[in-house]
Amino acid sequence: MPHPLLTDDQIETYQRDGVVLVRGLFKDHVDTLRAGVARNMAEPGPYAAENLKEGEAGRFFDDYCNWDRIPEFREVIEASPAADVAADLMGSSRVQMFHDHVLVKEPGTAKPTPWHQDGPYYFVEGRQTVSFWSPLDPVDTASLRCVAGSHLWKKPVLPTRWLAETSFYPDEDAYQPVPDPDAQGMDICEWEMAPGDAVAFNFMTLHGARGNETTQRRRAFSLRLVGEDTRYVERPGPTSPPFPGHAMQAGQRLREDWFPVLRN
Repeated sequence: MPHPLLTDDQIETYQRDGVVLVRGLFKDHVDTLRAGVARNMAEPGPYAAENLKEGEAGRFFDDYCNWDRIPEFREVIEASPAADVAADLMGSSRVQMFHDHVLVKEPGTAKPTPWHQDGPYYFVEGRQTVSFWSPLDPVDTASLRCVAGSHLWKKPVLPTRWLAETSFYPDEDAYQPVPDPDAQGMDICEWEMAPGDAVAFNFMTLHGARGNETTQRRRAFSLRLVGEDTRYVERPGPTSPPFPGHAMQAGQRLREDWFPVLRN
């Protein structure tokens, strides 16, 4: 039987479309996550970024890989049902931590999150992957948008630097150009969401988000997890996150002292 937050249909949808909505995944942990985001913004980590160009209105803050120094994040990762839900969605009894990610768009931030797949930025590959994107404020127009079925595309989408708008790796021919899903009539999934709901999507699912042109904040917490078939791979350049000094070799599972096993 799947976890009570899931149905067999949702698991089937996740495998087919690479994305599904999980209502209430973090609903009992919203206040804790809000406190963690506040701590993260007050004490940014080495990868924190401001994603607006000079003259653009609002604020678009993001930071990642902070769960081991922000106790609120660690508490939610350990206490929430995220690992159990991930196991059912991925079809993997083993669930391992990859990283956390915070994205905050303040009111009046018109800049969208560009369309992208996370997988090409990462040094992991595998069929069993899941990201949970959970808003800590009610969202409608500023929700996450995912292209159904894009996790099965034969060629990955070119990873780019959001602010500089340049390609991330030298071999652009290995990738397809970033598409325009709205103009190309692709099947885009997006939902109105309450705080603590979560969009679950595969690392290779194309996704983005509109700007936040509302009068309220849009704080989001993301958690990235991997399953038993996921392995370390070499990329043609520095990855994001980079995890310097990891010392892993191609084909290995992620080292468990840096990437804890949450469920086995």
